[in-house]
Amino acid sequence: MRRIMLVCSAGMSTSLLVTKMEKAAADQGVEADIFAVSASEADEKLEDAAKPVDVLLLGPQVRFMKAQFEEKLAGKNIPLDVIDMKDYGMMNGESVLKTAIELMDQ
Repeated sequence: MRRIMLVCSAGMSTSLLVTKMEKAAADQGVEADIFAVSASEADEKLEDAAKPVDVLLLGPQVRFMKAQFEEKLAGKNIPLDVIDMKDYGMMNGESVLKTAIELMDQ
């Protein structure tokens, strides 16, 4: 089971993307726990040792926080990237899932 965490400013705008990603994962037979949180909730989720995060994707609206998250993830072996603005705008769950899987498999 792969855990994919999406981070946006309030955790709301990514919820539709999570739904689209879950559908894509089901269609592809990928077992994934995909969830969205606000930037302020992210630290708590990252510290939950019982449910480790495998990849963190930032919504385009919080891309300015990438450096902060890189510091937080230093030494944790959790890949990080910003969701492509076009994929985010089109709510392309399949493409965002593909990106997450590629990051985890590096």
